[in-house]
This record gives sequence, structure tokens and C-alpha cells, in this order.
Amino acid sequence: MENFMTMTAFRKLAIASTAMLIVSPALAEPINETFETESGSIQVETVTEGIAEPWGLALLPDESWLVTEKEGNLRMISSDGALSDPISGTPEVDARDQGGLLDVTIDPDFEENRMVYLSFSEPGENDTNSTAVYKARLSDDGTALEDGEVIFSQQPKEVSTKHYGSRIVFDGDGHLFVTLGERSDAEFRGQAQDLDSHLGKIVRINPDGSVPEDNPFVDDAEALPEIWSYGNRNVQAAAMNPETGDLWEIEHGPMGGDELNIIQPGNNYGWPLVSHGVEYSGDPINEGEAAMEGGTDAILTWTPVIAPSGMIFYDGEAFPEWQGDIFVGGLASAALVHVDVEGESAEEKARYLEDLGMRIQDVAQGPEGAIYVVTDDTNGHLLRIMPAD
Repeated sequence: MENFMTMTAFRKLAIASTAMLIVSPALAEPINETFETESGSIQVETVTEGIAEPWGLALLPDESWLVTEKEGNLRMISSDGALSDPISGTPEVDARDQGGLLDVTIDPDFEENRMVYLSFSEPGENDTNSTAVYKARLSDDGTALEDGEVIFSQQPKEVSTKHYGSRIVFDGDGHLFVTLGERSDAEFRGQAQDLDSHLGKIVRINPDGSVPEDNPFVDDAEALPEIWSYGNRNVQAAAMNPETGDLWEIEHGPMGGDELNIIQPGNNYGWPLVSHGVEYSGDPINEGEAAMEGGTDAILTWTPVIAPSGMIFYDGEAFPEWQGDIFVGGLASAALVHVDVEGESAEEKARYLEDLGMRIQDVAQGPEGAIYVVTDDTNGHLLRIMPAD
């Protein structure tokens, strides 16, 4: 009876989560609301709206923003909230289902080289696709991407429209981490354990797409040299811990079992051999184990899932009591999730913005220590969060 009740609860959660994926609120006017938190009142206001299914957000030195739209457009949002026309020169994308133009980040030396990096679902032959990274120079007037090239393409390409992963994060030495989903389907998700496949991996590359000499598998003839970690499911939230220089990520679990992991070179994070969740049918993952010998376990899990997307380590002055903590967007949870971090331990502290009922797709820190989020909607919002006073 206990197993039956557990499976029934998971199925109900699946139905509820699916409904949240389909139904997205359309707001008629800009948001300007005050919410209470454990650390005082916060003010949430709309910077701009009308962004068509935004996915990634990147702050430019002049305090404007680059934002991707899933269907393939890159736009600029000025510091006063004006939304530009689409920037030309973006790559062709496969925008079916979870695919499209995904993350965006800028080069650490952007003020000198104006380089922009985009992740996207790259079309292949015979209906296949995979995650790829595109590098281009943003024109001086901000209207075009110039001299664009694909510097990384996940292999193999598969016939799937799910689980692209797709966060791009620079480390402190100028390397790029790229998170790559395992493409969901049972017929090929097992490649997350195979070192001759990019599926279910986090890779580390140089800005030109070449492989750093100190990558963990660079001397293994049977492994792809870009691989940094493996056994990852679908990582849509990732950020560098400024205290340690380590990459932290939050990956989607199946039915339950979202995971916060500290990523170390060469480590195996278990998927799909083990999981803290279960199949969407309610059946166990593999043998139903949550940990395995030789695997690296998560430091925090969520069941029910929050469906993580976008994250930051906060280090601003506007909320000094939040410095060093993680803020992650929630899709299924429709919340900005606050995670308290102490060394290599973490626990959820609070959830904000739930009353808005909006799926949060990405999170960024902006000028004056404000927290910015974009919402997953055909009428997507860029919201700014500041202390109410």
C-alpha cells in the first residue's frame, strides 16, 4: 500500500507539473509589488515585457542586457527597459519542443573584443539535433553578430527534442563550461555513462573551441577530451562558486530528485544508474538506488522538483545578508528559490515570487546588487528585485 500511495503521489505530481508547463499566465500590466521575506521587504518591478519565451540573460558593461528568445532571436534590453529589434547573425536553431536559442554569455574581455557566446539546438541530418555553442562579435552599434562560428557541437546528434542542458559558464581562467543534456529518451540516455559520447556531460573548452591541456580525460584515447564530468542528467542551472572556484550545478531530476552538485573534474554523478527520483511512470530508475560506489552524490535534492533553470551565487551589496547564497529559478515551482550555502553544505532557505505564478527561466545579478529574472512566457518579463526601501 505504501508503494502504491507513493507511486500515485508521483503520478499526481507529474500531471500537475505538466499542467504548469502548458499553462502560463498572461499579465495585462507591468508588475510593481512588494513581498515580505525573512530578511525584510523586497520590491519586484517589471523592467520590460513582451519577450517571446526568453531563455538566457547576460549583462553588458553599459548595464544593458542581452536576452535570447527560444524561437531564435537575440535581443538587447537597454538600461531603461527598451526592447530592441532582433539582432542579426544568430545561428539556425531547431526550436521544436525544448529546443531553440538557449543560453547567452559574454567574454570576460568583452569591452575589448565584444565576443558573445550562444548555446542552441543545432539541426543535423535526418531530423537529428544536438547542443552547440556559437561564438560571434557583437557589432559596435549592437545590431548584428559578426564573423560567427560554431566552436563546439555535441556528439552524437540524436532524434530528440528534449534535454539540451545548455548553460555556458566561464571559469576564472577563461575556460568555458558547457552543460549538455542526455537527451531524455531511454534508448540513448545511458550514454551519460559513456566517455566516447557527449550526452549527459559537462564539457570544458577554450574560447576558440579547443581543449584545455589539463582536462581530466585529455590523455585517454577512448574518451572525448572535452569531458569534465559525466553521469549528469539535464543541467539548466550552473554557476561558479566565487569562494572556491568550483562549478556548482543544479540538474533536473525525473519524477523527483532535482540535484545540486559540486562538479569536480573526472567525477561520475550517477545518471542513469542511480537517481533520487523515479520514472514518470512511477517505476524505479534502474534498480532504484540513490547512490553508487565510485559515484559523487548531490549535496541537496528536491522532491517534488523545483525544475531548476538559471542560478547565481549572490555577492551584491543590496542584500548583504544574502551574500554567498544561491538563487535559482524554478519552472515547475514558479519561484525564485533561495539556497543557503555554508562551505560545501546547502539547504533551501525560502522561495520568493510564488504569488506571481510565473515560471522563472533565468537569474542574473545586475547593477547595484539587484537580482534580475526572466519569466518563461510568450509575453516574458524581465523583473528587477531590490530591497523595498
